[in-house]
Amino acid sequence: MKQQIDEWKAKYLRALADYQNLERRTHEEWQEKQTRATLAVISKILPILDTIRKAADHLQDPGLNLGTKSFTDVLVDLGVVKLDVIGLTFDPATMECIDVVDGEENKVLDELLPGYIYKGILLRPAKVKVGKTKGG
Repeated sequence: MKQQIDEWKAKYLRALADYQNLERRTHEEWQEKQTRATLAVISKILPILDTIRKAADHLQDPGLNLGTKSFTDVLVDLGVVKLDVIGLTFDPATMECIDVVDGEENKVLDELLPGYIYKGILLRPAKVKVGKTKGG
């Protein structure tokens, strides 16, 4: 009788461990799918934000500037982080060099299009102008 109880107990513990592993894997897969879906939506939205920012810069309309700020605040609330790259050393992992201009060697001098990160994943590299010294 004791041997049967031990066998059933071992089976129960194995089944419980299998269930807990399945529950953990299911939760991880769900989170991964949610992250991928969010990445896809945000990637589609960023060009729209770029267009609105260009219009706001050109028109200097306070209402449009407020809309741009609200749009940016929503992205921040979602966990999207804008890369601050001006003055940093050029990093090809997070930046794309669009132009090389006279200036401090290998430093980002201007940002043409901002880059963004979401949960440690690069959504879009920053498009930048990088300095190069004359004769270098």
